[in-house]
Amino acid sequence: MSDQNSSRRDARDAGDRLLASHPSEDPFAAAFKATRMPMLITDPQQHDNPIIFCNQAFATLTGYSVDELVGRNCRLLQGPETDRQAIAELRDAIAAERDISIDILNYRKDGSSFWNALFVSPVRDAAGDVIYFFASQLDFTTIKSKEQELAEARKSAEREVARRTSDLSDALKAQTLLVHEVDHRVKNNLLTIASIVKLQARMSETDLVKRTLFSVLNRVEALSTVQRKLFTSADLGRFDVSDFAKDLIEDLVGALKRDDIRVIVDISPVFVPAVKASALALIINELVLDAVRRGLSDGGGDIHLQVKRTNGHFLIRVTDTTTPVSVNPEEEAFGKLMLETCAKQLGAKIKREIDGHRTDVLVTMLVEETKDADD
Repeated sequence: MSDQNSSRRDARDAGDRLLASHPSEDPFAAAFKATRMPMLITDPQQHDNPIIFCNQAFATLTGYSVDELVGRNCRLLQGPETDRQAIAELRDAIAAERDISIDILNYRKDGSSFWNALFVSPVRDAAGDVIYFFASQLDFTTIKSKEQELAEARKSAEREVARRTSDLSDALKAQTLLVHEVDHRVKNNLLTIASIVKLQARMSETDLVKRTLFSVLNRVEALSTVQRKLFTSADLGRFDVSDFAKDLIEDLVGALKRDDIRVIVDISPVFVPAVKASALALIINELVLDAVRRGLSDGGGDIHLQVKRTNGHFLIRVTDTTTPVSVNPEEEAFGKLMLETCAKQLGAKIKREIDGHRTDVLVTMLVEETKDADD
């Protein structure tokens, strides 16, 4: 006990000598005592580097009196939750006689904790030897608490985002399954309708009825192709008109098994909202079927399909060159009605030009109408 008292007495003496070297009118001494920033000085030449002087601000911060602090090592502020790594860094800096700035959790005399922004710097004499360590502190508990609150709020937000993302993902999966189920049923229904129409056409003994039923069958199959294209697309909300048109003309002409029909295709990708897919498919189907009816299926010829965007418009053009044959008026009238109805639904314009054996049909609509997304 006497050794401890002796050490504390030595620390006080060292502090008195330090103050004696700075008269009360010395601005340094006056500022050190009066400042509201907690400050202290330790003496590394004494055992355990004790505090030899501290200002009232430091005593107020820690809850100890100045007399209780002088002669003690600063580790008295450490507690159960003080970071061991921070303590080790502070100890190493002192041993290496270098500056250190560190945030550390300290404890007051009453056991309450506070976050201390600690800066320690060695003070050297003319010979360069360290004779004191000067330390200043800043209580930033409120700021740290705000940081912790923000961190917790961020974690809470991240958890909520993760939860909602999971909910949305589950909802999307359920919606995707529903879309697939609806698509499956639509395809099955279209196939059933096509089978019924085909069976009826084969059983019919009237040529006109057969042709009519097969024309209906072609339109059902066109819609079935649309459904398949939409379902297999990476984007269920968009429909590639060009891809559909290429497949449709190849299927229709290929089914005729005529070597004297030459198909020329000039297309570029054009995407439209899926809701417009059926009407556009029927337009292309009617244009190609019209060319087939007017002579391609009898005498062959050329058929040129063009699908592209140009000058702010989306266009579909079917041009055929063939020796014309007589066409059933009812079939022709119904085909034109289908074409005009679908065009009206899309806000499209139809322009037809006939020059001898050459027929050119152009369907155009504004790009804004189709809301293309193939940029």
